[in-house]
Amino acid sequence: MNSKWNDDSDSDHGNGKKRAANAAKRARVSAEVSGSNTPNAAIHSSTPVHSSADASDTSFDINRQSHPSSYALMGPSLVSCRSVDRYEKLNRIEEGSYGIVYRARDRETGEIVALKKLKLENEKNGFPVTTLREIHTLLLSKHPNIVDVREIVVTPSYAGVFIVMEFVEHDLKSLMDAMRTPFLQSEIKTLMLQLLSAIDCLHSKWIVHRDLKTSNLLMNNRGMMKVADFGLARRFGEPMQGFMTQLVVTLWYRAPELLLGAKEYSTAIDMWSIGCIFAELVNKEPLMPGRGEIDQLDKIFKLLGTPNEKVWPGFMNLPVAKSFNFKHQPFHNLRLRFPSLTENGIDLLSKLLTYDPKTRITASEALKHPYFTESPLPKDPSLFPTFPSKSAGEKRKINSPSVPYGVHGGLDDEEVPEDAPQQSTMNYQTMQSTGFRLRFM
Repeated sequence: MNSKWNDDSDSDHGNGKKRAANAAKRARVSAEVSGSNTPNAAIHSSTPVHSSADASDTSFDINRQSHPSSYALMGPSLVSCRSVDRYEKLNRIEEGSYGIVYRARDRETGEIVALKKLKLENEKNGFPVTTLREIHTLLLSKHPNIVDVREIVVTPSYAGVFIVMEFVEHDLKSLMDAMRTPFLQSEIKTLMLQLLSAIDCLHSKWIVHRDLKTSNLLMNNRGMMKVADFGLARRFGEPMQGFMTQLVVTLWYRAPELLLGAKEYSTAIDMWSIGCIFAELVNKEPLMPGRGEIDQLDKIFKLLGTPNEKVWPGFMNLPVAKSFNFKHQPFHNLRLRFPSLTENGIDLLSKLLTYDPKTRITASEALKHPYFTESPLPKDPSLFPTFPSKSAGEKRKINSPSVPYGVHGGLDDEEVPEDAPQQSTMNYQTMQSTGFRLRFM
């Protein structure tokens, strides 16, 4: 029986003979992913991690000698190499730089999952290293706010390899595009706490995501956010340093040290991205949508002021700072851009968008910020509104309100009827790292 996962619309276009020759290698790599004792791929070298623009050069050679501090055994929790035919393809969700994502159904259990088909057509030595990093990072980072990977499945000929992940109904960007008005402050706080908790988990394991943006944040209909797309994630040794590519993080969310050509960077680049996401949640539009790297820097400087050695020691030593004479801009205009934020909200945003990465707030510190304990308190996730799932092909009924209950345009926090479910008063200050789990009412 021919697999329905090999249709012409999404088939790999590589040479069939090469695929057959590499099947054994891919099987060995798959065994490594599932936790065997085969050689591990080095992740602590100074070789740059390439972005989508040059990812074709990042194959993992399974015959290469492993690094002593490399991918650890990935554990027995991942059942590898079942047939993809155990899943029924429902529809395509999206296509990215590293693969195509489908919505599918487990034929045995009926569970709806997401299947990411990996792009291997240009890989002469088996799996691309970006794929190994993505799987490894997801397995290292089990957390309620990080998308869960279930297993690896393959087509009978090994021509197609898929990561099976939990299905999450929405991505935050598409969700906000469909909303008439921004989330409530209580909802923004809940989303930010979940995001910070997930990133605190990653950073505590010396992992930098390197591509945080609203389209990589998923959200289900129970108010739970899930960080996704770990193709550019990188695990470091201790301390956090090393020469790596600056070609990471989507432009609008890219930290100034990357734009200015820094050869060393840290988890602080994720915190800058979170600051941009926070601003986007508040105003329902990207904070700084630059048209190129210089335009992006110009937008940053117009909003936050032009940096100098006083506010950012070492600024003038960065390659791009040496090459350009930037126009002086005053500090800074956050209050004008975000009139709805409280002083604590502005303070948190300012600390996330701090120029000096050494003094930029960490995820652990941000979780303790007083913004999250002032009124209105974060909303319990179970009280979030629900939305039709675009990836599942759902549509709102014609007579249904365009904005669900609980979103601006409907009832605000102060207008909720007395008999309506009340917001949770749980201690959100304790929501830290891997032990944090939200309860549902």
